Amino acid sequence: MVDIEAAIGFVVARGDRVDRARLSWLRNGTAPHPGLLDAVEAGQTSDGGWPAILDDAVPSVDATCFRLGELDDLGAIGRSAGRKAMDWLAARQRADGTWEEDSALADVAPEWARPGDPEAQLYLTANAAYWIAVAGLGARSSGPLDDRVGGAYAGVVQGAAQALAAAIEPDGSWPSYLATGWLSAAVLHGQGMYLESARIQGVLGDRLPEMAAADAAWLAATFSRVSMAPGNRVLQAALDRLGETQRSDGGWDSADGEQFDVHTTLAAIRACLPARTPAG
Repeated sequence: MVDIEAAIGFVVARGDRVDRARLSWLRNGTAPHPGLLDAVEAGQTSDGGWPAILDDAVPSVDATCFRLGELDDLGAIGRSAGRKAMDWLAARQRADGTWEEDSALADVAPEWARPGDPEAQLYLTANAAYWIAVAGLGARSSGPLDDRVGGAYAGVVQGAAQALAAAIEPDGSWPSYLATGWLSAAVLHGQGMYLESARIQGVLGDRLPEMAAADAAWLAATFSRVSMAPGNRVLQAALDRLGETQRSDGGWDSADGEQFDVHTTLAAIRACLPARTPAG
């Protein structure tokens, strides 16, 4: 079982001011200071995306999704910056429903976001579609209101879901990174494509007993954001895995190094606490 109080203590002791503000929103719904939100949103390009490298002029799909995750943990995904990011992500979707990074990023993009790589393309498609679905009406553009998943961009999410479903292998596996699986399962579930989502979840469930703590935290936070609880077998297994891998100091290991342990711990906390409605 997860020791949530120890996890909270770890973030308080080790986190920076943004981390602690995320914790305050997740725990109590306390809105952060506007100046802090301005700092989190800094670097957004005029098009609406965020670059992966500070002061770069080329926005990145992957970096924009990461920044939306921070804003969501601050209850601020519905602010103007979040809406502009949705506009940009929707405009970047390709005709076949997928996303890919700008070719200008070929030399600097990480492996999982490299332009021209089919595995990266599927991951970015799952990630972008997931965040448009999560933002929903809270970060919709000025376009016509649509109460389906994705708000004004319901058609964008639907197109992505079709592309993701077409990539699933007969055994439920997918030709991409591990995270693509849980992001895709969440998107497909939200689109009512329950059979396709369940096939992916079956594979995820088989892999959970050996899954790294950071992956279990990301999976659990992903599922909890789209209300796949309570009773979802894979989500419960991920929470059990978090209970097994929590350290004595209350935190969890990140696969990206010690400096990201707080981020992983916040993801675990996000999965364990009730979801909150983002502020506009």
